[in-house]
Amino acid sequence: IMMLDGDVVEATVMGLTSGNTTRGLRFTGEQTFSIDNAGDYRQTLFDKAKIEVDFDARKEMIREQVVQVALDCQSNAVIDESLLEEVCALVEYPCAFSGGFDARFLEVPEEALISAMKSHQKYFHMVDDNGKLLPTFISVANIESSDLSVIIDGNERVIRPRLTDSEFFWEQDKANSLASRLPKLDRVLFMKSLGSMGDKAKRIELLSIYIANVIGANADYSARAGLLAKTDLVSDMVGEFADLQGVMGGYYALNDGEDTAVATAISEHYHPRFAGDTLPSTAEGLVVAIADKLDTITGIYGIGQGPTGSKDPYALRRMALGLLRIMVEAELKLDLKALIKQSLELHASEVDRSSADAIYQFMMDRLRAYYKEQKVSAKAFEAVLAVRPESPYDFHLRVAALNEFTNDSASASLIEANKRIANMLKDHQDLGTQVDSSVLVEAAEKALFEATTVVAKQLNTSHDYTQSMRELLSLKETIDTFFDEVMVNSDDEILKRSRLTLLNWIRALFLSVADVSYLS
Repeated sequence: IMMLDGDVVEATVMGLTSGNTTRGLRFTGEQTFSIDNAGDYRQTLFDKAKIEVDFDARKEMIREQVVQVALDCQSNAVIDESLLEEVCALVEYPCAFSGGFDARFLEVPEEALISAMKSHQKYFHMVDDNGKLLPTFISVANIESSDLSVIIDGNERVIRPRLTDSEFFWEQDKANSLASRLPKLDRVLFMKSLGSMGDKAKRIELLSIYIANVIGANADYSARAGLLAKTDLVSDMVGEFADLQGVMGGYYALNDGEDTAVATAISEHYHPRFAGDTLPSTAEGLVVAIADKLDTITGIYGIGQGPTGSKDPYALRRMALGLLRIMVEAELKLDLKALIKQSLELHASEVDRSSADAIYQFMMDRLRAYYKEQKVSAKAFEAVLAVRPESPYDFHLRVAALNEFTNDSASASLIEANKRIANMLKDHQDLGTQVDSSVLVEAAEKALFEATTVVAKQLNTSHDYTQSMRELLSLKETIDTFFDEVMVNSDDEILKRSRLTLLNWIRALFLSVADVSYLS
């Protein structure tokens, strides 16, 4: 069909002549019918052949049908958006229906059953009100059948061997402990120059101990989880369903009698896997997730394979963002530079130790992207970056303080004053912050010295950046008066130096949070 309004656009494409006729699905008899107007194309196909050509409309039609079928079964449908998109692309005439499978399969971890239903058969699964998997499924056919029982029976027959395979993998894998699989990891290449997966497991173990000791997690559990985290990669279940890596490791760890903390850390160490995904729920899980991600980032960067331009073949940008999310959102006070160096030291000699600065800059670029997503201004980010915080979480606290600061109308003049002070101090790098107040003569400069002394004492006892910025805001009027009434560049060199030192002290107090001159 090639039409403009009601007229056929004459053309021949690959031997076919354009026209205004089409037909429905082969299941409906393939009756030929014509399209009178290009604008009527969608409605005509729906009326004549029950085909919904609009993808979004068809997707919502499927969603509504799936929800209704679940309600009819007195259960709840779990609709995975990516699966919904895939199913929508497979059918033109959607008809949802329910089927079931033997309840004995529920002895298998539900993630394995769900993965089998989704990946092999494109089924939606159903759960009860407590979120427990039910032995039922919803499928979407591309035909409205006069005898739906035939279609249901066929789908139930097809899923049975798939679930039987999952059951078999589960039983086979349980026969061998995760620890017994460690030698197999030595035969699985992680990446050229970075050794085997066994080598990676040992690095994760050692880095996990380091991180656990810093944040106060259980180092023994963290180390154990780190060592075993990748062993499910050589299991039969993960060999069949790669998306279950980590998850199955957690189940196998429990089966082996490992501590729950170890099993949970293994299960969740890939988190967050995508934007909006949850973080690991335990301290040990956070530790292993950081260690795993950082080992990959430092290793690949250290052999010169980091992202370039739009190319990121190892998804390091996403991995780095996940790593930063953990540090920020889990409120972990970890020195990122020290972590990078520690991770690099654990790699083989082929990994360039001098890449630490480049890796840190890469991480800061990802942090910039994170805050851009959070609608934080680029100026605020640069203002904090200028003071080089050690920890991404510390960085986050400074950004939050700066956001509140800039929302106060009084901040504008302080920002300009900071810029003015920064420009005045460019040629005076040796001033320090010890002011000789005895040489100050003007009332305005004495008042500023006294006010700054009070604020400095308060800042020394507070590690709350938001409160610090509130205290610094209190200097606004005193600073404004100082610049209105005092000539900094006095002919008296001693007086001039004291005034510049006072300004340098004030700037240092602001720099204890951020370089607010960047906000100008």
